[in-house]
Amino acid sequence: MIRLEQLGFYINQSLCTGCKACSVACKDKNDLNTGLNFRRVYTYEEGTFIQHPNKGIVHNIKAFYFSIACNHCTNPKCLPNCPTGAIVKNKETGVVRIEQDICQGVQRCVKACPYGAPQYNQKVFKSNKCDFCIDLQAKGEDLVCVSTCPMRAIEFGPVEELRRKYGSVSQIKGMPSNAITNPNIVITPHKDAKLSSS
Repeated sequence: MIRLEQLGFYINQSLCTGCKACSVACKDKNDLNTGLNFRRVYTYEEGTFIQHPNKGIVHNIKAFYFSIACNHCTNPKCLPNCPTGAIVKNKETGVVRIEQDICQGVQRCVKACPYGAPQYNQKVFKSNKCDFCIDLQAKGEDLVCVSTCPMRAIEFGPVEELRRKYGSVSQIKGMPSNAITNPNIVITPHKDAKLSSS
């Protein structure tokens, strides 16, 4: 199925339990070696224990999980940093791919991406990353991370449609500035993940 709109991810972080089913399913589908993960689940924690005058020691801790892969950015930093031209952005779908027959494993894409999307495989001396499961989409199937999430916290589709449905948040606590690459991701943040409005 060919789409003529920029594709993106929607992450409902308020539902994510950190189970890592999305990450494991992606790893399995792509037959990735130990240490390589196209989709990663991060834990963000902040706060401390405080001495309360009447209640002893109480916690003031906040924590949440966040699932992230390649954001197929509008201005991907990996693309212009690839010296071999192996990284391409599809003009119809906006999906950013690393052409494996061209990649020479220089790893400049790995260093350029603020989200850690490209992963270097030392066994084949090449970098690779999420390709939006284009093989599954061609069969009319969901992305493996989407179909595997038990909480249904991940969706995909034309990013403008996702923004109309879920808003325009594309950066939360712990993430790089969305101004760097204009990521095609929409997030419903966990209550403790929202950036302060100051």
